[in-house]
Amino acid sequence: MLRSVPQLLLMSAIVTTALFAPVAALVALLAMLLGVPLQSLVTFGGSLGTLQGMAAWWLIFFVPALVYAAYVMPWRATET
Repeated sequence: MLRSVPQLLLMSAIVTTALFAPVAALVALLAMLLGVPLQSLVTFGGSLGTLQGMAAWWLIFFVPALVYAAYVMPWRATET
């Protein structure tokens, strides 16, 4: 099972990266409709820089992707 952890993390990173732009666009659109400035959304109200804010948002999106990957990952041993 421990050998599967790197695969699980890699799968989660791929899912997060693939979905980051479309989900971020939807969140930005929702924030715009609610009157929240994009810069404040990305930087968490100015407490982080832009790059750090983007990395923080990626990590926030990584958590549900990790749960998803753990759920769909085949955990039983496969015979080759």
